[in-house]
Amino acid sequence: MWNELLYAFEAVATLPNFIAMAAGIWGGVIIGAIPGMTGTMAVTLALPFTFYLPPVTSILLLVALYKGSTYGGSISAILIKTPGTASAACTVLDGYPLAQQGKGGKALNMALVSSCIGDFISNISLFFLAMPLAMFALRVGPPEYFMLMAFSLTIVASISGRSLVLGIISACIGLLLATVGEDIYGSFRFAVTEDMKSGLGVVPVLIGLFALPELIKMIVFRPEDNNAAMKLGDNRLTMAEFRGSVKSILRGSVIGVILGAIPGIGPSTAAFFSYSEARRTSKNGDKFGEGELEGVAASESANNGCCGATMIPLLALGVPGDVITGVMLGAFMIHGLTPGPLLFQNNIGEVYSLFIGILFSSVFLFVAGKLTAGAFAKISRIPQTLLLPCILVLCVFGIYSIGASPFDVSVLLVMGIVGFVMMILNIPAAPFLIAFILGPMFEDNMRRSLAISRGDLGVFFHSWISWAFFALTVLFIVLTIRREWQKWREKYRNTAQSA
Repeated sequence: MWNELLYAFEAVATLPNFIAMAAGIWGGVIIGAIPGMTGTMAVTLALPFTFYLPPVTSILLLVALYKGSTYGGSISAILIKTPGTASAACTVLDGYPLAQQGKGGKALNMALVSSCIGDFISNISLFFLAMPLAMFALRVGPPEYFMLMAFSLTIVASISGRSLVLGIISACIGLLLATVGEDIYGSFRFAVTEDMKSGLGVVPVLIGLFALPELIKMIVFRPEDNNAAMKLGDNRLTMAEFRGSVKSILRGSVIGVILGAIPGIGPSTAAFFSYSEARRTSKNGDKFGEGELEGVAASESANNGCCGATMIPLLALGVPGDVITGVMLGAFMIHGLTPGPLLFQNNIGEVYSLFIGILFSSVFLFVAGKLTAGAFAKISRIPQTLLLPCILVLCVFGIYSIGASPFDVSVLLVMGIVGFVMMILNIPAAPFLIAFILGPMFEDNMRRSLAISRGDLGVFFHSWISWAFFALTVLFIVLTIRREWQKWREKYRNTAQSA
């Protein structure tokens, strides 16, 4: 084994491989920071360029693009409240308030450090835990997925802000819009137009919900300070601030690894799940959503923790963990590599080379992030009257470039109006988004489970995995009710004392 690892290290430590990883990381960071330009698009566009490259170099280029775009989404999320990727949506909750407080550089540094740590832990897990985690993921069927989605929806309680009722209302609206389009049996719901039959895209909804309301707010209310630019402030991340977020970073990395190894979950769910747990356990939990560095750390460590883990089911079972690894599956096949158990027998040298190269990519990510973040941070100095129209142009261009669909642009604009109304009514946008993302998986796995059991609800309790998620769901709901009851009692007591 050690001889094979040494040979793999020598095979990876070449100039072409380093150039490919550096170009992939840099390109991914830039593409991820542009609203609407997703990591999936970056990997798909790069795929034809890998046809004439060696297999390991090709895969390392695609993986680097994936990692870079996942981190790059946090840059625009923090600086202009526009998540470059869906996985960075959770980073907006604390990242943008920090930028408004003049701590944009500090938030970017925390995002970078958390991303690199989560990415490195994910890579280590890929190296040592590929087969065990893949076998666990193989045991997760529709009933277990349903219970996992049910538990994940309890996240809404942690990201609802000051009002749980408004958070639940927001989540219900998100679940309702998630039903638009075709269901698993071929029936169409709310398909008013032909374009609506394919449903509403996550990216147009995401960007419209978070980015456009600020522009509409500036147009409608015309604030006197709309020409003022945010101050960068102190960019340095102190050791005390880092130590205060270490637990959330490590927890988020583990959450990202576990959820990333389960096909179909994705980094967005992992980020919100990690954020919820960090808020629940942190001594500064009440400050989450107002500009808390620990919130940025929890989100970014989890979504980057998914990057290496999504390749676990791909390499061990031949099952892509998400859309991007689905594209990578094509790259493997093009170069004569068939992912699955036989890959570790027939192409162990290439596998070890890939593992070592992915570890190197974490170093490239840190260097690229350090150099790029400083340049992007200057965006904060641009006056809002100039910045927000540019954001609108970037959003429309990014959304249209995905599928050349005017309907997606319409969804973007409509969701901007919806997001503005929600802002006026103090309805939090985060529960809407997480419900919209999880809604299709929640419904599809429920209906698949009932189809398998022919309507028998007992199918949801046949495995210990289902029971574990069910127990966690009940526990979380009980704790939420208890917390809300205590808050109501305290408010009632204060009101009585004032009277």
